[in-house]
Amino acid sequence: MADENNIETEVAVEAAAPEGGEREGRGRGRGRGGNDRGGDRGGRGRGRDDRRGRGGDEDGGEELIEKLVHINRVSKTVKGGKRFGFAALVVVGDGKGRVGFGHGKAREVPEAITKATASAKKKMVRVPLKEGRTLHHDGKGRFGAGKVNVRSAPAGTGIIAGGPMRAVFESLGVADVVTKSVGTSNPYNMIRATFDALTDQTSPKSVAQRRGKKVADLLGRGGASAAEAEADAAAITE
Repeated sequence: MADENNIETEVAVEAAAPEGGEREGRGRGRGRGGNDRGGDRGGRGRGRDDRRGRGGDEDGGEELIEKLVHINRVSKTVKGGKRFGFAALVVVGDGKGRVGFGHGKAREVPEAITKATASAKKKMVRVPLKEGRTLHHDGKGRFGAGKVNVRSAPAGTGIIAGGPMRAVFESLGVADVVTKSVGTSNPYNMIRATFDALTDQTSPKSVAQRRGKKVADLLGRGGASAAEAEADAAAITE
């Protein structure tokens, strides 16, 4: 009986050995598996990028124009030294009267641009355009030390603007405009001052609705004939 018990014990040990070896091997695999886990994280990261790309396609069915205005390297002083990051300023528009701006910060430039673009898409505003190419009237905008003047222009003038202001009007879809920036050249303040001027723009149609009149009545007060006023009113889409 003792011999039979010993034989059974040896058989049980030999049968259990491969399983233990596999467990040990798997344990070592997990121990070395910083790489395996890193691969899993990389896979999840790629999954996030794919979802972000699909979301961009779904949101971007309207063909948005994205313009990078400014990138600034920023630093944060921590116990071990300095930690560097990047700040991006982006202007987004549809080229048909809608435009917005946003800024974002991240440790890498592409991620900062992505954040800024997402912020700009959430803050888009509509600006009425005359004939779809220029502003309805002159305007002024101010933010902090930044001051801008914007003026409507006849066809063929082009965009007379520089730096951040040009990016705004190109994204907005304006083809003819004359601008002047007075004061600071800080792109953040220039952009905000430009948006301050654009949000004050009004169209004849909105003024007529507010005053309870017809568009032709407003356009005919400058000495134009009734027929000319009616034609101009019919040509106004916004």
